Amino acid sequence: MSGNRVIARRYELTSPIGRGSMGEVWSGYDQRLDRRIAVKLLPSAKLAEADDPQLLTKRFVREAQLTAKVEHPGVPAVHDVGTEGDELFLVMQRISGTDLADIIAEHAPLSVSWAVSVTAQIAAVLTSAHEASLIHRDLKPSNVMIAESGTVKVLDFGIAAVLEGGHTKLTRAGDSMGTPAYMAPEQAMHNTATPAGDLYSLGYVLHELLSGERVFDAPGAPAIVHKHMSVPPTPLRECGVAVPAELERLVLDLLAKNPQQRPEDAREVYRRLLPYLPAPEDSASVIDSGDPTAPYRHPHAP
Repeated sequence: MSGNRVIARRYELTSPIGRGSMGEVWSGYDQRLDRRIAVKLLPSAKLAEADDPQLLTKRFVREAQLTAKVEHPGVPAVHDVGTEGDELFLVMQRISGTDLADIIAEHAPLSVSWAVSVTAQIAAVLTSAHEASLIHRDLKPSNVMIAESGTVKVLDFGIAAVLEGGHTKLTRAGDSMGTPAYMAPEQAMHNTATPAGDLYSLGYVLHELLSGERVFDAPGAPAIVHKHMSVPPTPLRECGVAVPAELERLVLDLLAKNPQQRPEDAREVYRRLLPYLPAPEDSASVIDSGDPTAPYRHPHAP
């Protein structure tokens, strides 16, 4: 019998995966259903350190509710949420795969086929999320994982916003939610959360996949925010990246400073990516693990 901690009399915590502003994430095992899981914990010590423990608790519970609301293969399934003593826990589907940030660090720039396959799958997730009035607000490579099947998973809806006039009641005045490097200008300056902000972040990710470089680089968050606000992005082909003109145009449209000048929605982004997606193949060729083109080349393959 292992000496690992068990919560709710069934969820065994086997090894830590990471930690962040919303708590700790553990790899775990569901003893009742005999399956691997991921468990996010909000320890009592984390609550005690928070400026507003009640707000942090609400955000944690809300992540479970909002993530469960998006029923899409590209969003990890929520299995359970509850309390253990003074701690809150969230039990989710455990994804076996590779962090997109690691793929960029090791392999970027990626081929057009790979980059577009990743981006199109993210756009499909955002379409479902936005239709459920949910805005991610922190889309970036480290919040994206490519599963062994090639399915792209969008993670961490911990600071997501419900679309209620472009803001969330759980964000206090003065809070800036998100990661500056990938944050839309209006989100960085006014904490305005809209679907268009997610599209800006998606354009940033697509640029990075194709070029291997971030759109803007500067020492410190204020300098990065200034560039988001004031500096036009350099077109990919001027960066020496060989991409079709229309794909370059899509990246620039996504990175427009004015939200009204970005594509209408994530569905339009997906439509504009369609010409660059790989076509279905008849051959039963071996599919590489973690290949994001596989769902398009071999749909429904075992």
